[in-house]
Amino acid sequence: MSSIYRWIVVIVGIAIAVLAFAVETKAQSPEGFIYGKVHTNGTTYTGLLRWGTEEALWTDLFNASKTKDQYKKLVPQQKDEGDTWFNIDWSFGSIWEDKIIAHQFTVQFGNLSEIIIMNNDDVKVKLKNGKEFEIDGEGYNDVGAKIQVLDPELGIVSVSWSKISRIEFMPAPARLESIFGTPLYGTVEGTRREKFTGFIVWDNDERLSTDRLDGDADDDDVAIKFGEISTIEKQGRGSRVTLRSGRTFYLTGSNDVNDENRGILVVTPGIGIVKVNWEAFRNITFATPDNTGMSYAQFTPPALLQGTVSQLDGDDLTGRIIFDIDEMLDIEILEGKDNDIEYSVLFKNIKKITPKNSDYSSITLRNGETLLLGDTQDVSARNGGVLVFVKGKKEPQYVSWRKINEITFH
Repeated sequence: MSSIYRWIVVIVGIAIAVLAFAVETKAQSPEGFIYGKVHTNGTTYTGLLRWGTEEALWTDLFNASKTKDQYKKLVPQQKDEGDTWFNIDWSFGSIWEDKIIAHQFTVQFGNLSEIIIMNNDDVKVKLKNGKEFEIDGEGYNDVGAKIQVLDPELGIVSVSWSKISRIEFMPAPARLESIFGTPLYGTVEGTRREKFTGFIVWDNDERLSTDRLDGDADDDDVAIKFGEISTIEKQGRGSRVTLRSGRTFYLTGSNDVNDENRGILVVTPGIGIVKVNWEAFRNITFATPDNTGMSYAQFTPPALLQGTVSQLDGDDLTGRIIFDIDEMLDIEILEGKDNDIEYSVLFKNIKKITPKNSDYSSITLRNGETLLLGDTQDVSARNGGVLVFVKGKKEPQYVSWRKINEITFH
């Protein structure tokens, strides 16, 4: 009799688990996942896409470097007297010659229309507005990665980069039989009581419920699915991990749970992406998201940066803006730091940029929030300055960073 009872318990448990999974997949549309077609020389695979074991969502970042600096030739090379601080020459020409300037290509996957592979390192990317960029992937793992395709008929197919000719992006269907996992979502609290809520990337890597947190617990190696975790709290040389069941573990010995962690990324509405480095991390509480994130359709075609540059000496200049002699689109990113928290702010979310000194700038967001960011090229004296294409004038006006009072985006 007890044997029959045990079998009944097992069967009921399985039924509940299956039902719970069915409810979860029914309640959440897969529209937040990267979806498209991967073309090889002889075959086309269609389905959800994942870059290796990393990027899987439209809000994830695609990183490479630009191969062309089309605006450099428009910048005057003569040095201004005001371009010298602390006996350091901060003129554009000097910065360029010293190779301080390095122009990245960083956009969210939802802004991409197509990737055309030219060779192992060089690719051409096409945006939703039709604009194309030739980029170099050397030093970035987004170019050259194996692409996992969740094909409805074949299951997961891993396609080597060298076999791919192009990748087309398109909206994910409203319903799919299976997905890679549920996107991680929660609230990260910093050591200074900062709080950021949104979709999560742990250790700059894990982002789905099926990904695992690795660590050592009482001399045993464990690999816990993130979908089972309720909270993670930094403690000493490791982390206290609490499961949804209530069980707790103190884990050490892995970069998932110690000071070798590469940071916790939070997709933050109104900002972009916030990276809380381990030094600034206190804890995280996971929650179930209402959806899987922004859909492909929610990423509108990129627009040119337009605004007014107020000079410390001289007239205001209004028109199309090239920021740092590089960024020209509202989907591009301004980077800055606040202690051990790194901000990747979408230009479309920025209302004003006000340089404060050689190291920091005040960033006023369209939602009314203000950030004081420093330590990066975008917000310091290392910035190459701006070009303003004023309507009615043949040549753009160049303003060095040292002479900018404020930039207001329209």
